[in-house]
Amino acid sequence: MAETAIEGPAHEAPAHRDLSDVPLTPPTANNGLLAVFRRRYLLKLLVRREISARYQGSFLGLLWSYINPLAQFFVYWFVIGKILELHKEVPNFAIHIFAGLVVVHFFAETFGAGTRSIVRNKSIVVKMPMPREMFPVATMLVSLYHVVPQMVILIIACLAYGWTPDPVGMAAAVIALVMIMLLGTAVALVFSVANVFFRDFGNIVSVLLLFVRFGVPMIYSYEMVDQRLGPAIGQFYLFNPLADAVLLFQRAFWVGTTDDPEALIATGMPDNLILIGLACVVASAVLLVVAQLIFSRLENKIPERL
Repeated sequence: MAETAIEGPAHEAPAHRDLSDVPLTPPTANNGLLAVFRRRYLLKLLVRREISARYQGSFLGLLWSYINPLAQFFVYWFVIGKILELHKEVPNFAIHIFAGLVVVHFFAETFGAGTRSIVRNKSIVVKMPMPREMFPVATMLVSLYHVVPQMVILIIACLAYGWTPDPVGMAAAVIALVMIMLLGTAVALVFSVANVFFRDFGNIVSVLLLFVRFGVPMIYSYEMVDQRLGPAIGQFYLFNPLADAVLLFQRAFWVGTTDDPEALIATGMPDNLILIGLACVVASAVLLVVAQLIFSRLENKIPERL
């Protein structure tokens, strides 16, 4: 009786699954940009780590984030504005060029550091199950963090020229920053995974960034593009989202420091600049979705390539 009681399927030993044919996969997490922001605490740690590492062992520390843009502002104002005397054609040339420099530096730092972010953090990427998109996103946020001191210097300089903010200008500044956040993250995602496969992409980015400063109306004005290349070329020029972002930032800060802002908007700025900026934001968002799809297709091969 006792022996029969213990017989039956309820008391059979559990079957052991044969795992010999199951392929080994690296530790993963729910990847994607949405997963990055669901792990905001980890993202915050990465941003803090990057900022701390940048100023580690420095006597002045975070003050360098103010000193560097202030030095760039002085160099551009003195060398290009005073020695080359480009200020004769562009009123308040120092504000014009520094407003463009804030946008260009934000994009360049996001693009350059984002491209190297996965390779630079390969020990974490291989060992920890986390969204690998987190590294390019963290570099974008670090770059955004360094925009703040540049903005402080820019605003102080604008106030010294008699600048008064206006609602349209402030909207233009927000549109420009959002555009660079989306566009910079998109290109950083694609190039960060490409740099894992071929380290040449780090050098390619350095070459591309050489052309960025001359492809936007920073050292020269948009009015010069229209005058010297013609309105037709000027329209094609606006297909460059970085040029639009620079113009939006100049609309926000530089235009308000000139003697006749309304005349400058009519003659020295493209028509419907805000609408063009919003269209570029939408295009940048679409590009970010495409970049995420490319990243997702290649990310499973990242650990073995590292």
